Amino acid sequence: MTDRAFLVQLEGYGLTTAEICYFMPDHPSLLQIYAWQEYDAAPDFPVLFDFLAHWRREIGAEIRSVRIAHDKLIRPANWRSADGVISWD
Repeated sequence: MTDRAFLVQLEGYGLTTAEICYFMPDHPSLLQIYAWQEYDAAPDFPVLFDFLAHWRREIGAEIRSVRIAHDKLIRPANWRSADGVISWD
């Protein structure tokens, strides 16, 4: 059995988190926050923009702002030299 999350990461997708601030039209002074998280491809974010298009079509809430955080979890390892000597007595 293959893990979908692992396969999309191998295709270059990274973990994307979006903080969506919205309000309902009948309560415009009550700002609410929705946290969304999915694997997506930066900088175009096709999965996020599909979700936001669905939101605009199907949900009666108006989006005020969207903050995005993204990180590729699979990437080349970082290597750096360590100064010092390890000795075995």
